[in-house]
Amino acid sequence: MTLTDLATRLELKVFTAGIPLDRPVLGGYASDLLSDVIGHARKDDLWVTMQVHPNIVAVAVLKELAGIVLVNGREPAPETFAQAEREKVPVLGTRLGTFELVGRLYAMGVKGG
Repeated sequence: MTLTDLATRLELKVFTAGIPLDRPVLGGYASDLLSDVIGHARKDDLWVTMQVHPNIVAVAVLKELAGIVLVNGREPAPETFAQAEREKVPVLGTRLGTFELVGRLYAMGVKGG
């Protein structure tokens, strides 16, 4: 499954429109604690978080994540958006909360590690 598939099926808002969404999503990880994501997320995971500051982009690059989904209608800070564009990290968003989004992702076959 790709980010395009997920964005379409879940009606996710794409904040980084210039970045291709053809990346494979091999799993998922939900956490708002950066050190937790660094310690446990895997390459090509989709990260679900409510964090919007620029450090989320650095973590996504470090872990080679497929992308980031912001929950609860949150939008990336301007610096985060700029950093994501520079680093080519897809950032998407939803009005859904973490629990609901993760449940839907799981039902679509996106599993955690």
